[in-house]
Amino acid sequence: MTQLQDARAGRITPEMELAAKVEGCSPGELRARIAAGTVVLPCNRNRKTDALCAVGEGMRIKVNANLGSSMDHAEVADELVKLRAAEEAGADTAMDLSTGGDIDAIRRRIIAESKVTLGTVPIYYAAVRAVREKNTIMNMTAEDMLEAVRVHCEDGIDFITVHCGVTREVLRSLEQCDRVCGIVSRGGTFLAEWMRYHRQENPLYERYDEVLDIAREHDATLSLGDGLRPGALADAFDRPQVHELNVLAELADRARKAGVQVMIEGPGHVPLNQIQAQVQMEKELCKGAPFYVLGPLVTDVAPGYDHINAAIGGAVAGMAGADFLCYVTPTEHLSLPTPVDVREGVIVARIAAHAADIARGLPGAADWDRTFSEYREARDWQKMLSECLDPKRAGEFREHIKAHSEDTCSMCGDFCVFKVREKAKR
Repeated sequence: MTQLQDARAGRITPEMELAAKVEGCSPGELRARIAAGTVVLPCNRNRKTDALCAVGEGMRIKVNANLGSSMDHAEVADELVKLRAAEEAGADTAMDLSTGGDIDAIRRRIIAESKVTLGTVPIYYAAVRAVREKNTIMNMTAEDMLEAVRVHCEDGIDFITVHCGVTREVLRSLEQCDRVCGIVSRGGTFLAEWMRYHRQENPLYERYDEVLDIAREHDATLSLGDGLRPGALADAFDRPQVHELNVLAELADRARKAGVQVMIEGPGHVPLNQIQAQVQMEKELCKGAPFYVLGPLVTDVAPGYDHINAAIGGAVAGMAGADFLCYVTPTEHLSLPTPVDVREGVIVARIAAHAADIARGLPGAADWDRTFSEYREARDWQKMLSECLDPKRAGEFREHIKAHSEDTCSMCGDFCVFKVREKAKR
């Protein structure tokens, strides 16, 4: 039985018990939301871990960190350092997107050493193997794609991104549209070019029932990838994006009927004024399925600062109902991230997620801020530094330019408003 099948049968699993405790909700409430498909609890039955992460309605907004090697940098040790950086910064999940080196060894080491829920994009694995063994991605077969899904699920990956919505009909709508950046999803591009070359339907769509069979066997959660996500503000909310989302809505229904947990992936580059409408559209079409967004990035012109760019969009998306933020690092669009970039990306995404949790009225979210503000008013620096979102960074700044007095900071010193007011009361 999958978590979804157990939930629908009225059973509360040990995994639901543990996740409910982490979320601060009742196991019965979590079970009901999993049964309704508005929450997913990714936990592949082949991977035993206490790092459970419920995503969706009524849950704290979660943050994902992307890791993975490239052709230019393919050392497993480097990816494990990034994994540690992501975990220490408070990421709820990580995805291995490796395309360079021994990608099987890298994935399996990350699975063995990770303390968080894990995801992958199996089509990357199929494409890399096709290039290495058959010279080109175009020689990839439908069996290769399904085998990639099977291998990742057997290894214990908790959720997999599958671009099943990139259909021939969707590509026809793209051809009729004057996009600035075309398809920017790497997995979507692999599939689209394969489909055009072979003049065949997307095997992940055509053989979707087999994808569901594999996912159900291992209780892997499907993350239905948005292959047509906009990669430029000018491309947002166009016909191909909306067409694909309608396909994903149908596929989400089929997944639930098959007992497979499912969430929906979203854009991308989106103007600030469109974000709420995009989230509401996904929630309406997909019957409240958890929404996993990349950013969104609210401008195209901020390379080097795209972690901040994405956090602005992520906060608005979260406030509107998005459930899961994929971090963006400062090096997005520029280079492979370092561990420092990974840490920065996670922290900034967590700020966005927490701000949205407060705006949504998540129980307990604003209590953290109130308690912290009470420490500020009392000038209790030890508690402030231990209870803030990033104690390490805050402590470094505190020590960078020290104040002459331990009960103030070097910005205001004795003119600290709290200290002045305290003296006036004496």
